[in-house]
Amino acid sequence: MKLFEMGSNLDGDTYDTSKEAKKKNSNKSSSYKIEAKNQHQLVFTYEKRKGKPVTLLGRFYLIEKEKKEVLKLLKKKLACGGAIKDEWIELQGDVKDKVKVILLKEGWKFK
Repeated sequence: MKLFEMGSNLDGDTYDTSKEAKKKNSNKSSSYKIEAKNQHQLVFTYEKRKGKPVTLLGRFYLIEKEKKEVLKLLKKKLACGGAIKDEWIELQGDVKDKVKVILLKEGWKFK
């Protein structure tokens, strides 16, 4: 007779904790083609979220590393926060005019 039988019985239960399974799921195959930066036609969208202005810039058809480099450049030059959501870059504040000037110098095109 067992005196303490609290808890779960883990006999025979297995769980694979390898990192390979997680990496396979995180590498989503993108459904869009990758284009050069001078072939993009970038569009601006302005929103207010919880009373704060947010500028959306997109559709970036680039690999993830290049999108991060563009975001890093913009955040550094504009001194604002930002994030990447799918093919869009979100920047804090109403910074449309400043972004346009910075990216035109870098060789990007706008509609």
